[in-house]
Amino acid sequence: MKVIALYDFQAQPDTGEISITKDEMITVTRQDIGEGWWEGINSRGQKGLFPAEYVSPVADPIPATNDAWIAPSKDPKPTMLSFVNPTGTAMNNNNNNVESTSQPPQQFNNVDNNYDQADDADWGDDDWDDDDDSQTSEFTADYSPTNPPQNQIAPIHIGNNGNHHGNYGNKIGQPSIKKSINRFSHFVKSGGEDYILGLKTYNVNQNDLIHIVFDDDGQLKWAPTYFNVTVRVEEPTKRNFIAYRLTPSDTGIPVKRRYKHFDWLHERLQDKFTTIPIPSLPDKQISGRYQDDFIENRRKQLQSWVERICRHPVLCQSTVWKHFITCKDEKQWKNGKRRAEKDELVGGMFFLTIQIPENATIDMNTDPKVEQFARFIGKLDESMKNTYNLSQEMIKRYQSFYKREFSKMSSIFSTLSEAFETCPTKDGTANRALIQAVNNTSETYETIGKLFEKEDCRGFVPLSNLMHEYRGILTAWPEIYQVYKGSINKKREHKKARDEGRLDDKSLMGIEKRADVVTYATIAEMNHFEQERINDLNKVMREFLTGQLKLYQEIVVNIENALQMFPPTQ
Repeated sequence: MKVIALYDFQAQPDTGEISITKDEMITVTRQDIGEGWWEGINSRGQKGLFPAEYVSPVADPIPATNDAWIAPSKDPKPTMLSFVNPTGTAMNNNNNNVESTSQPPQQFNNVDNNYDQADDADWGDDDWDDDDDSQTSEFTADYSPTNPPQNQIAPIHIGNNGNHHGNYGNKIGQPSIKKSINRFSHFVKSGGEDYILGLKTYNVNQNDLIHIVFDDDGQLKWAPTYFNVTVRVEEPTKRNFIAYRLTPSDTGIPVKRRYKHFDWLHERLQDKFTTIPIPSLPDKQISGRYQDDFIENRRKQLQSWVERICRHPVLCQSTVWKHFITCKDEKQWKNGKRRAEKDELVGGMFFLTIQIPENATIDMNTDPKVEQFARFIGKLDESMKNTYNLSQEMIKRYQSFYKREFSKMSSIFSTLSEAFETCPTKDGTANRALIQAVNNTSETYETIGKLFEKEDCRGFVPLSNLMHEYRGILTAWPEIYQVYKGSINKKREHKKARDEGRLDDKSLMGIEKRADVVTYATIAEMNHFEQERINDLNKVMREFLTGQLKLYQEIVVNIENALQMFPPTQ
């Protein structure tokens, strides 16, 4: 199909786009790109993507004497821009409801019910999971046909090299906002791009505001919380499932929570807090999950997990966390669960709740610092995985291999003692003393073998548990970095658009302000992570080495006692 360009369109570098000029003839090769983009070949033989609304079909084109195509005498009316409201209804720029012709951007699902059935066999019969969709959210969206966003969504496409761009505005005298959408990127799925471009706004309750402040050293950090509450995880009880008793320090009123409840909370925290990594929960397990040692170790892991939430100045203030550790009433639990699952201030919209310091400015060293931190996270992730794998291997060795090997040595000395019993002078004083000493050595090595499986494998279990907990934290950082980097790129792109006259100063100022919020939040979480990391590693390494020292001190004591049974040679 031949089409003629109605407006100029400038391609962005490395996006798979082609530039077209008004009245230029283009040969369309594909119309199934989606999101308002077509593929075609311009008059210079360049093949790529361009906005479908920038062109108009040419019926029965007639070549001119100069071999150029003659444009139609009448310019067709440009296609209306449209955006999709939260209900899925498309709206044109006159706010008239029309039928949607494209799917809205992919959103996160609020609920993931893929729970471990072995761990939660009665999931379907649990009253707490009885949702009533008629309930409404406590958050009101300031987003409706009568109150559309300031910027309308443009056609979008996926570029050849993974960059994703869309242009709109300017051709009709409007500000030009660039929406670079990769619907599969975390930056887009989390709503980070919508936040940066100001495409959605919500009413934020004052109680939901999160503040970032400067500490005494001038470092950005999350504002300290006055909700200094600790939670004890105790008394796991066995039924068809394992339930743990959680007791907050402020109320002293215990609540019962199962693993699936922790799993649900983990999902909610991950969905809501885009810039905060959530630690991993203990792994789900089918076999052996009712064994006492497994239950006790899981209790310790859950205790460590809740302590980390309690220490975080943002997570510990969240409504869903307070609901989790305090709610006992069944009806209140259901209502709180619905509100959490219908919370609008999740993902990228979480940034709407963040308040940054007044008169704060972005330091020129901030971006290099974040880049260096991202590289550090990659190295740390690799080393912690290796530490976790080695810890798991050593735990297995301590519980089986070392015990078995020392038991073999014990058996060898026992056999030697039995041989001494057959000596003709077996009843002699010296021979009896030797037999007794060798038997004691046999018992000593049996005892040493048992030492390896006691006391949480002498420090390897706490070390392994911490590495597992950090697995979720380190896995989340690349996505946090994507949101940060996406915001920086949006800021740069639109500053260039302003310099080229395609964007007004007011629109750019809003984008830059919102991008700065993402930067401040990222830096605040980096600083919190650094403090936690240093404290965690100091604590666990002291625990690990103390366990190792105790193990080998006990081995030394046992061997010294065995040695005393053998008299010095004459």
